[in-house]
Amino acid sequence: MAFVVAVAQRKGGAGKSTLAATLATTFAESGQRVALLDTDPQKSLARWWQERAAAGARARPITFEDPSGWRLTGAVDRMARSHDIVVLDTPPHAETDARVAIRAAGLVVVPLQPSPADLWAMEGTLALVAEERRRAVLMLNRVPGSGKLREEIARELLRRELPLLEPGLGNRTAFAVAFAQGLGVVESAPRGTAAEEARAVAAAVLSLKE
Repeated sequence: MAFVVAVAQRKGGAGKSTLAATLATTFAESGQRVALLDTDPQKSLARWWQERAAAGARARPITFEDPSGWRLTGAVDRMARSHDIVVLDTPPHAETDARVAIRAAGLVVVPLQPSPADLWAMEGTLALVAEERRRAVLMLNRVPGSGKLREEIARELLRRELPLLEPGLGNRTAFAVAFAQGLGVVESAPRGTAAEEARAVAAAVLSLKE
């Protein structure tokens, strides 16, 4: 069965959809059979998928669906039988679809920008993960190139003994540019710093597979 990874965060604007697309395309680059499911009502990944159709040979093969409600569990089960990895993008609030997606996951990746607001929102996400008895790991996203806020947030997570993925993603325009083209950074700028970060994060996530 596939390794099912849910990207979840109650706070909107944390970069969930971009991270989900980044993970899916980076896993695909390494030869994995990847399915990407968009369960967020905003359907950002569904639009990304439309753009991907015009990306040509740069876009590596992945499977995409945008199920919701009662269809979600069946879609995850079906994709898990024919893929190595299933990546789920979840709604930004504690809605039923978010709970169902987390319940289906073997690992929940919680992106947070190095800000107090993201830190506070993270608490509700972790509570939901705990209720569903799933594993979670935090990942710092859109980290600025300078400033002390990242270190302050990392210290706070360490103080709380919360699991933090050692690599994170910087605040780089390459991620947004790739997403607008229906691509991941490993496809749009494979030799760039953003692509190196994406590969490091994907490898760290994959290492947590049980």
